[in-house]
Amino acid sequence: MSSFIIPIIILIIISYAFYKKENLYNDFLDGAKEGLQIIYTIVPAIVAMTFAINIFLKSNIISFFLNVFNFAFKSIPIEIIPMAILRPFSGTATFAILDNIFSLYGPDSFAGRLASTMQGCTDTTIYVLALYFGSIKIIKTRHALIAGLFADFIGIIAAVVIVSLVFK
Repeated sequence: MSSFIIPIIILIIISYAFYKKENLYNDFLDGAKEGLQIIYTIVPAIVAMTFAINIFLKSNIISFFLNVFNFAFKSIPIEIIPMAILRPFSGTATFAILDNIFSLYGPDSFAGRLASTMQGCTDTTIYVLALYFGSIKIIKTRHALIAGLFADFIGIIAAVVIVSLVFK
């Protein structure tokens, strides 16, 4: 049944356009042109953000943060710290860290549950701001960056507290 859903939806759209006497092909081409224009405006922001993330990852700044935070957080698995640091920058990098935590500890371990909860409680704030604000040429983010990073910080704290209370 699920393999028929998309063709059925397409047939419904075509039937509705035929009923309304719309030129569906021209509308489709106009939408494709708009999509290409959007891609044209978004790609530079994506390239810049990818470049910045790669510089951050290759600079070994994560190992510096791990050494700093290792003394502060004894009850949190050390593998969680890079995830908390990278989450505002890159969802893909944190998914790789999450996969590594699952491989080391398992998804039902304290570290696996904490990493999963942290993944759900936070967002890729800097990536989203760079992509969406950059694509529409907003240079000054005003309070969006501070509010987004504060929300990520609260999400990380909430993840640690909730998982510690529920699963420890």
